Amino acid sequence: MTTIIQSLSEISEPYDALFCDLWGCLHNGVEPFAEAVVALQDFRARGGKVVLLTNAPRPAKFVQASLDRMGCPRDAYDLIVSSGDAAQDAMLAGAVGRKVWHLGPEKDDGFFTEIPDEWQGQPGVERVDFDDAEGIICTGPFDEQTEAPDDYRAKFLLAKTRGLPMLCANPDIVVDLGDRRIYCAGALAAFYEEMGGEALYFGKPHPPIYDMARRKLAAIGGASDGRILAVGDGINTDVAGAAGEGIDCLFVTGGLAHDQFGPDRQAPEAKLVTAWLETRMKDPLYTIGMLR
Repeated sequence: MTTIIQSLSEISEPYDALFCDLWGCLHNGVEPFAEAVVALQDFRARGGKVVLLTNAPRPAKFVQASLDRMGCPRDAYDLIVSSGDAAQDAMLAGAVGRKVWHLGPEKDDGFFTEIPDEWQGQPGVERVDFDDAEGIICTGPFDEQTEAPDDYRAKFLLAKTRGLPMLCANPDIVVDLGDRRIYCAGALAAFYEEMGGEALYFGKPHPPIYDMARRKLAAIGGASDGRILAVGDGINTDVAGAAGEGIDCLFVTGGLAHDQFGPDRQAPEAKLVTAWLETRMKDPLYTIGMLR
């Protein structure tokens, strides 16, 4: 049974590193959570490493730029590893072909234009019109403010008929942008699979993003799996991914599912937490209302 805690400092001593989610844990898409920032700064001050492990569909440099714009201080973390990083590696390896159709907003163009050093000089990937594509790169809806998966039914039916595989750069289904809930690439990929299409995933809860995080963490000192704590609000991404990787997990109830645990985001009700986790067959080691 999960243990409900009040602050990260209560349980941080056995851990050398955090794999910390962003949306719902460190920020709400508009501004950082002040107490979460302090908690990460304190963890680092005691010698721990903080890896921001996010299903953002953009490479890490663009995630960092977004955090900078929000006012999130850089001394709250050591590294950023994104689903975009892991998915970009797969794309450049040719996972869905060399001619791809991009389904996603212009803000994700860096996924195609910022090529990592290790891929320089290797065979490239060309963005093409849908009719000429060998595969689909999905980073989200074209218009995340207004569109839903069903808006793509006709296009996906044609894509399935043509046998186009889809690389999903963000397995999240939804995120909360301030007070507004928006669909992510994961919702489109799941809909495509329901229609009979093939989707490939590289962010949480799937292994590639964790493998990349371990490699990058090793380069700055590393930590054994037994001394890594995953922090996240996504039951099917953060919590499930940590369980699959054999990593302890701190579940943040005040994120996506905040309305399931009582009226106070900072103080989830134990009976509600236990019942909710049991119905989803998940058992994170620790639970907290909001990261602090």
